[in-house]
Amino acid sequence: MNGLRVIPTWQHGQERLYVCRPDGRNLAWYDREAARINLLSEDRREDVLEALGPFVTGPVTVGPPPVPTPAELARLTLHPDDDLAPNRPGEVLLVSLDRDPAPSRRLRRPDPRRLALTAEQTVGEALDRLDRAGWHALHSVPLPGGDRVHHLAIGPGGLFVLHSLYARKQKVTVADPMVSLGRREPYPLLRRVRADADRASYALTAEVRPVLVLVGPADVAIPGPLRGIRVLRDTEVEGLARLGGVLKPADVEALHAMARDRRTWGSVG
Repeated sequence: MNGLRVIPTWQHGQERLYVCRPDGRNLAWYDREAARINLLSEDRREDVLEALGPFVTGPVTVGPPPVPTPAELARLTLHPDDDLAPNRPGEVLLVSLDRDPAPSRRLRRPDPRRLALTAEQTVGEALDRLDRAGWHALHSVPLPGGDRVHHLAIGPGGLFVLHSLYARKQKVTVADPMVSLGRREPYPLLRRVRADADRASYALTAEVRPVLVLVGPADVAIPGPLRGIRVLRDTEVEGLARLGGVLKPADVEALHAMARDRRTWGSVG
């Protein structure tokens, strides 16, 4: 055995198999769809091919990555534990439900974690579809103190923090900074979304705009102007692809490489 590990990851519906050294650093990756093994160094070519042997199907091209950008190289040097890109929408909720499943009968009321997970998965899937338009999305970005950003979108139209709210078949009233669902008591959710955007701006040293996404609402009422925040339905998320003129492709890639590194978020207040 050569001590190398093969780690599968899924991004935007595509599978890549990364070959890592014992210390977690990447040596190569196998792109099934492109039928290509990308080597970061020729020194361990045979070891990489041996490790990937059980996973390779059919003929493949083996060679260095096609003209990697500095941002791509920085990303590939990340230890797997520090790379946030593989996080699934609602990652924290998925782990919580796996560790502590809700009883099959919960007083006839659905587990709120499952409703929140549905919201994050719905929005996350919509964001991942923006990949073809030059956008990148990160999900369940951890913040100090146990907080997290539901979604971070980076693309030609800028940077956005998105907070997903399950509102299926309910009327939602947004009166800055209060949000109410149906007949429930309003609460200052917009303050939380703005605070998440502020913390992301601090971490990335760039302007990050807040977005509240309502998943499946029956009706949305916004009686007055909102200060520097967007409120969207989940069906409107993909409309972000129409925004542009803020970031160049190289800037998008550089910010994405920075944002996906867990260490970027460690000092956020």
